[in-house]
Amino acid sequence: MNLISIQSHVVFGHVGNSAAVFPLQRMGVEVWPIHTVQFSNHTGYGDFTGEVFGAKLISDLIAGLEKRGVLPECDGVLSGYMGSAEIAEAILEAVATVRRGNPSARYCCDPVIGDVGKGVFVHEGIPDFIKKKALPAADIVTPNQFELDFLTGRPSKTRAQALDAVKALHDLGPHAVLVTSLHTDETPEDAIDMLASDDTGCYLLRTPRLQLVANGAGDAVAALFLAHYLRQGGAKEALARAGNSIFGILQKTLDAGAAEIQVVLGQDEVVQPSSEFDVEQLVAPPLKETERQL
Repeated sequence: MNLISIQSHVVFGHVGNSAAVFPLQRMGVEVWPIHTVQFSNHTGYGDFTGEVFGAKLISDLIAGLEKRGVLPECDGVLSGYMGSAEIAEAILEAVATVRRGNPSARYCCDPVIGDVGKGVFVHEGIPDFIKKKALPAADIVTPNQFELDFLTGRPSKTRAQALDAVKALHDLGPHAVLVTSLHTDETPEDAIDMLASDDTGCYLLRTPRLQLVANGAGDAVAALFLAHYLRQGGAKEALARAGNSIFGILQKTLDAGAAEIQVVLGQDEVVQPSSEFDVEQLVAPPLKETERQL
């Protein structure tokens, strides 16, 4: 499997491509990374150095791949944080170019907009771009709970509300949905849920809530879910594999007392998770199989 990952990159720590590329490689995926920025570290530290790359770099690199004749071998494109409207447009142009080379290639959009307690933290115009342009183009979308509510304009405080919001997100275009960091009225205080949905059904994975905040967890789980979805062909198995792996990596991070997600230390969790939490089927498929095929 060959995937293009268009995301930010940091020298120290693991966010964006620094969180996504190695776990994908560890599970045997060939990754062609395109960096939208290169910073010394995550901007959450408040102090960083580096450079934001222009949208032209994305276009130039995709054009170079097209000249090499390798795009027919590309199975999918993953995107994360979009730093500007120009970069966002370049990403969708890249997806279109890849699909011309391989019409079966799939696009996974991690719609980075904000988070609970932080609100929206991306530039003005990016949330609207994601909702109106990126989601209709995406086959797979991986929001956190805040982003699910924001994109659908619906609350997800109860499980029933969360399921309605997921259905509304499907209606915007994506065939498969993964919701991370989900906490509803049915989620115990010491647990956290992940919910995945496609035309095979809607599924829930519940794991213990770990007492840590680690940058890059969302970037890593989006990458793992995409790869497992393409390999397994369904949300249930992709949720189980990606969810159990990310829990194991986060447990290793907690044990190490680290502030950055430990994808190297926890690499064995990618291929053989040390914990296996059960996946529960919640409802009938939100989409008819004939409505959209992946």
